[in-house]
Amino acid sequence: MRQLAIISGKGGCGKTTLTAAFSSLSENAVLADCDVDASDLPLILKPQVIKREDCLGLKLASIDPELCNGCGICLEMCRFGAVLENFTINPYSCEGCAVCTVACPENAVSLIPRVSGQVVSSITRFGPMAHAKLGTGEEASGKLVNMVRKKAEELADKYSCKLILIDGPPGTGCPVMAAITGTDLVLVLSEPTVSGLHDLKRAIKLTSHFRIPTVACINKYDINEKKSLEIEAFCKNSGIPLLALLPYADITTEAMMKEETVIEYSVHSGTSGAAEFANIVRNLWSEIETRLLETSQKEMYSKTLKAWEP
Repeated sequence: MRQLAIISGKGGCGKTTLTAAFSSLSENAVLADCDVDASDLPLILKPQVIKREDCLGLKLASIDPELCNGCGICLEMCRFGAVLENFTINPYSCEGCAVCTVACPENAVSLIPRVSGQVVSSITRFGPMAHAKLGTGEEASGKLVNMVRKKAEELADKYSCKLILIDGPPGTGCPVMAAITGTDLVLVLSEPTVSGLHDLKRAIKLTSHFRIPTVACINKYDINEKKSLEIEAFCKNSGIPLLALLPYADITTEAMMKEETVIEYSVHSGTSGAAEFANIVRNLWSEIETRLLETSQKEMYSKTLKAWEP
């Protein structure tokens, strides 16, 4: 089973657009939308939900009104302001640190499980998908991303899929680390801006730390060709293959409004621009497939050598 993660240093670079397009080009793949704060793949692929599972995050303090004597020690000790004046708990402020449970002389405070989000198993027109929704104000996004990936692997086993396409979260923090760890290839998207190059460098530094093979793509390269050349030079000097230059095109927005991938939309749009954009994406996917196959062959060769070691 191969795993491809698509990330960028910020949101809005086109991760979901490309992931959806790859899903319509790939065969026998599972989708994993790991942007749990704002899952957008379902907007394009209109999945049919099979199962929902709760994700338990940090525990939540709870005050038993029958045991509470109103001494106010918990209110004084809570540094997050989660204990209200009527001795109830604000769930959006509570960090589950348990100080109140230790400080309460009446043992009126306890920690209870808190649902931080849901992991969803679905079926789309291109195959199975795992995605999630993080609860309002919750911070356990890294744990939820791990659950999405585990669910995607379960779906891959169930439906005998050979590839997992991961739509990664933006940035380079904990959720992104959870999304790329253990993958076979990472595609980093960039834009020809000052911040785009800065974020690309951070993302590549992250994948290099985890020793994951990495390739790059510039989206909207023609809005600033000078900056695109800078990004190309950086990729060349860093040994990062730059696989494609995607032009600025209305097809991405138009396809999303039709709840279609850019590949689907290009078939009936009747415009040369849409067809040209779709062909670039097809060529990009062909390059990625080749590299995934190469990593698979190298891994098999390495395992064969180890098997013959005395």
